[in-house]
Amino acid sequence: MTHLNTLSRIALLSVVTALAACSVLESDKIDYKSAGKAPSLDVPPDLTQLSRDNRYAIPGGPVSANAYRAGIANAPGLPTAVSAVGDVRMEREGNQRWIVVKRPAEQLWEPVRDFWQENGFLLTTDQRNLGIMETDWAENRAKLPQDIIRGTLGKLVDSVYSTGELDRFRTRLERTANGTEIFISHRGMEEVYNTSRKDQTIWQPRPSDPELEAEFLRRLMVKLGVSQEQSKILAATQTSVRSARIANVNGQPIVQIDDNFERAWRRVGLTLDRTGFTVEDRDRSAGTYFVRYVTPNADKKEPGFFGKLFTFGGSSKTEAPLKFRIVVKGQGETSTVAVLNEAGAPESSENAQRIVKVIADDLK
Repeated sequence: MTHLNTLSRIALLSVVTALAACSVLESDKIDYKSAGKAPSLDVPPDLTQLSRDNRYAIPGGPVSANAYRAGIANAPGLPTAVSAVGDVRMEREGNQRWIVVKRPAEQLWEPVRDFWQENGFLLTTDQRNLGIMETDWAENRAKLPQDIIRGTLGKLVDSVYSTGELDRFRTRLERTANGTEIFISHRGMEEVYNTSRKDQTIWQPRPSDPELEAEFLRRLMVKLGVSQEQSKILAATQTSVRSARIANVNGQPIVQIDDNFERAWRRVGLTLDRTGFTVEDRDRSAGTYFVRYVTPNADKKEPGFFGKLFTFGGSSKTEAPLKFRIVVKGQGETSTVAVLNEAGAPESSENAQRIVKVIADDLK
């Protein structure tokens, strides 16, 4: 739904009524405008803390600036499906995609940062030493209706229009023995009415959009030297979907993935980025992600997908986040994902069951 600011909506009501224009959404275009100066969003605590609290490790061990600069000695597993042009290729598993570039991260950091700025974003996280950058919330102005009002008055009234949706993207660069892997994950917010009279709105998370991730990966490939035509072919390449399912082993819920450890590790990392976990650290050699998790509030309705992970509603009482370890173990061409408590003991609580379900749902 397209929204107008309250005062502007009243001021333009007569004009809208007189023109009775039809809206035509240009859904195939992307034209982001940073929302950096917009009023702060009422979002869950863990969402607002990501840019300053998250720490990520590159393959080979716990995160550190020295480790990121030094890279790793272990070679990645052989990809099951690869489409490549020159030194750039895209890998895909189901609705997850990432880019593999045969260049060192030092050569890619500036082009990737320029890429986001060229696409209308400001960066709220720019940590070269950790290989992490994250955009602020931005609005895709291409979703605004091309109606008579905007066509006649142009940019004069653009500021009073809103799509009611905001997006932000996290980019993670990880070293490999032969170059760099680039992951892009999307997170979205939407403005919804919270009263029956529709006189008040709140912001709440909406599911991640794999197609937006794919489009920005495709555009980044162009930035890195792939032609427009070639990038579209690579992005459209289909792969067989590796299944993920929930099982129970000795009373503990786990996720079983038909992938070797290398690919399972990458896929689980992208899933954690997407679904809003706060990843504090990780140790690839042990296959462990250290995450924070906020228990959903059973007294309030969970608003959609992210309700499985976070409590919304602006309550004055926010439960302290719990800490867990997400452990990926591989055996041949299969892997398992389990939840351990902060001390490293197997976890079988309701929270563990929720976490396992969220991971499995995103990996399908």
